[in-house]
Amino acid sequence: MSDAKNIVFVNNEPFEFENGETILTLLRRNFGPEPVPTLCDAPNLDPFGSCRVCSVEVAREQDGPTKVQASCHTPVMANSYIYTHTDRMERLRKNIVELVLTDYPKEKFEQDNPAQNELKKVALGVGLDMESVRYEPGRNHLDRTADTGHPYMRASLDSCINCFRCVRACDEVQGEMVLTMEGRGFDSKIVMGMNEGFKESDCVSCGACSQACPTGAITDIFDSKTNDATESTRTVCTYCGVGCNLDVATKDEEIVSITAPYDAEVNQGHTCLKGRYAFKFYDHPDRLRSPMIRKNGQLEEVSWDEAYDHITNKIKFIRDEHGPDAIAGISSARCTNEENYLMQKFIRAVVGTNNIDCCARVCHSPTALGMQRSFGTGAATNSVVDIKYTDCIMVIGANPTAAHPVTGAKLKQAAMKGITTIVIDPREIELAKYADHFLQLRPGTNVALLNMLLYYIVKEGLEDKEFIANRTEGYDDFMQELLQLDVDAMEAITGVDKEKVRAAAIAYATAPNAMSFHGLGVTEHSQGTFTVQQIADLAMITGNIGRRGVGVNPLRGQNNVQGAADMGAQPHQGAGYLDVTNPEINNKYIDFYKRDVPSHIGYKIPEMFDAAIAGDLKLLWIIGEDVVQTDPNTSKVKRALTNLDFFIVQELFMTETAMLADVVLPGASFLEKSGTFTNGERRVQRVNKVVEPVGDAKADGQIIVDVMQRMGYDQPDYAPDTMLEEISQIVPFFKGIKWNELGENGKQWPVPEDGSSTEIIHTDEFKRGKGKFAYFDWKESVEIEENQEEYPYIITTNRELEHYNCGAMTRRTGNNDILTEDILLINPTDASDNGIKDGEMVCVISARGKVDIKARITEEVKPGVMSTTFHFPEIMVNLITSDVHDSEAKCPEYKVVAVKIRKSKGANRVLKQAEGGEVKMAEVRYNKD
Repeated sequence: MSDAKNIVFVNNEPFEFENGETILTLLRRNFGPEPVPTLCDAPNLDPFGSCRVCSVEVAREQDGPTKVQASCHTPVMANSYIYTHTDRMERLRKNIVELVLTDYPKEKFEQDNPAQNELKKVALGVGLDMESVRYEPGRNHLDRTADTGHPYMRASLDSCINCFRCVRACDEVQGEMVLTMEGRGFDSKIVMGMNEGFKESDCVSCGACSQACPTGAITDIFDSKTNDATESTRTVCTYCGVGCNLDVATKDEEIVSITAPYDAEVNQGHTCLKGRYAFKFYDHPDRLRSPMIRKNGQLEEVSWDEAYDHITNKIKFIRDEHGPDAIAGISSARCTNEENYLMQKFIRAVVGTNNIDCCARVCHSPTALGMQRSFGTGAATNSVVDIKYTDCIMVIGANPTAAHPVTGAKLKQAAMKGITTIVIDPREIELAKYADHFLQLRPGTNVALLNMLLYYIVKEGLEDKEFIANRTEGYDDFMQELLQLDVDAMEAITGVDKEKVRAAAIAYATAPNAMSFHGLGVTEHSQGTFTVQQIADLAMITGNIGRRGVGVNPLRGQNNVQGAADMGAQPHQGAGYLDVTNPEINNKYIDFYKRDVPSHIGYKIPEMFDAAIAGDLKLLWIIGEDVVQTDPNTSKVKRALTNLDFFIVQELFMTETAMLADVVLPGASFLEKSGTFTNGERRVQRVNKVVEPVGDAKADGQIIVDVMQRMGYDQPDYAPDTMLEEISQIVPFFKGIKWNELGENGKQWPVPEDGSSTEIIHTDEFKRGKGKFAYFDWKESVEIEENQEEYPYIITTNRELEHYNCGAMTRRTGNNDILTEDILLINPTDASDNGIKDGEMVCVISARGKVDIKARITEEVKPGVMSTTFHFPEIMVNLITSDVHDSEAKCPEYKVVAVKIRKSKGANRVLKQAEGGEVKMAEVRYNKD
């Protein structure tokens, strides 16, 4: 034994313990997961000590007097003696459980499986069943009415044992505080909200309470802990860049429920309602089940052979007639790394063009470019676990509690526990309510506000001079330009009091460790790349790079948007972010792919649409992106797609985009294939096939391989292990990644040859050598400059918790019963000025078109600013969004749209009819004035 101070005796045997360790943690570390019975304890909850079933005897010396203590929250005392299964403890546990059973339904106890009901398991373990209970039955819970009104959540509190696990899960994991215990003694009971049902409460349907409940008193419509599933498969969620791990339960090739594994490093037993409950889309009747070809103007089901022949013939013909640059592909962030790699390889090595892009273009392309310019690498510098180690959190242009709910819950918990929090956003998002500093700026003025922050850090003398001198370049030129800033003018431009900005700057710069998180509210602007570089400037000027609790951390939108870019699904960089115009790199790709590969930059997505309209782009293959509904300026997108000679769409559903295709191919959902996703913290995780694809659908990677093979390229059939082996030979930071070594929690790149994972990058040196400072003047968006006189309001876009992007998956689940439509957030002043009441339809008009959206009057937005989503095709919000893009990365400016508004005419009439059941809601879009 190395240190006598850290020795404890368990049943008279010596063990080492760690400082601050509880007795229960010590016992589990040495004796397995169940060394003593527990009821109120759960792996992702703080010790509570309400049930006392885990009690042990503790003595200061061997054979000395003992004291009964709850092992879950009692710290280990050096040189003490712990006794776990004495006669006294066995009697105590049995008596505690017996008292609990007096107030428990006998029928449920007898029916439940002890593997699924923790109370029954513990009871049987201490030698009890309902027949051996000596006490009279209780009176408080047995007449409870079941709560069944919510689309997902269920409660039958007659089997509640008042362990508080649900309350603590709601508080400690999600931070929603919906559940509480009301009453005292025998009258105490769990209540939701203001003593209402789940549906009427503020419940966000995360299911943390359901997973925590030991008896099933709170559960869900899938009976996630008590169903009769026969298998469980660990995989990774498809809904956002957090990358939550999921345990998917199946029976007879059917998915019956999903829970979150407690040992997952990403989500520790937590997930949002999308990950836990929104899975029924996978076998929905609307799923595409067969290839389709347009014949005589109609899409008709055909065989795979006919579809493949048609596709390959068209590709060969167009390439021969017009050259390879007349062909393009858009890959998918919903697909695996391996599939994205194959798609870019097909476009480059088989077709012979660099016209390949992915949805990173319309979300985080400015992040990749801006961080590459500043640091040399376009990915998160740190990991989400660093939230535990930070002293200050800055959230810029992101609403993580809605768009990245598990990470958002962690940020919210940190804010509630007193970690200094700065929120910069045009909307008063949920985190703003807990923030120490909320800077509610006008959309499109990020550069102006961040310049103010940087200015005050320099003026207050708070820069980290040592870090700047040793690890950065360009600072002197940067500072000279920065100090010429007209702060008063920036105050007027942003609409934020300069003293508030100064206070936030001081808070960030003086924190021992500060980390930033940014989202699409940063990138989807005409100056998006510059804003990302400014965020990098903030980190460098304060030395917040290269250690725990700091860094620049983009909140990636889709589940594999990081991986799609890593794999080369972009026109200027191939797999591994290697420059396609560099002759040395070009030769490397030629040698590896054994085909000539072009060395000129291809089309970005907006350029593809322009080229299609101009007649230069003839053929486009899109995988898993509904560009008609989600890309800006819908009318232009439609015009581009309908001007193609040949259009292929590979999808799960007949989306607005698929409806325009010449060939539609049925792909596989994340539940129907294997591969890897890379989350926002560079973590490469295994996606494991759970069920077979529906109908004749195929894994997207296999579809690409089939076409490659038919076009004469010798590409092995799709398999994640062999694909990763190929990728590791060309992508430098994947060099040590092997399928069979990723384990349950994956690895964070760069992964060198020894297979080690990297939680923090730029620890000693930036990828580019020295970090690069750059100053940028604020510039008004062209959208505002050209349109503000006729269109005086600004609309910005956002995402709601219940839905994902175009909503193709979530709208086919119970989520659609919770949030049924897009709505327009409008300030009371603007509503009053335009005679608009809450719930009425508003006609929103831009220079490109008009839509009608239901109003929600709220002070979440300032006067002059509105916000909405584009989850529902009935509205098609992108009919009004602009064709302005980031000047550097060509990311669309979704966040600044100049509009005018008025109360709708015919739409309000149709809405009333729809609510009365006389007209379907889908018809509303065709009855606009």
